Amino acid sequence: MKRRERTRQLIELGGLVAKADLVELTGDDRAVILGLLVEAAATLRSEARERQLTLWRRRGKRAFADDLSADATSRP
Repeated sequence: MKRRERTRQLIELGGLVAKADLVELTGDDRAVILGLLVEAAATLRSEARERQLTLWRRRGKRAFADDLSADATSRP
């Protein structure tokens, strides 16, 4: 059961990378994508952690909301 949950989590995280257009924007350069994630992790280890989490959370919620709006308007 744990393995299934882990697999599902990894698939969902990969979906977020795709949803953020990182695959296309980087030309599917996985070193660049990993570099972006390592940079984000470094920021989360810094004093700017809480401020950055707040900013990223807002942007993420907005992106999810925009996605839902786009889905709703594209349905017949």
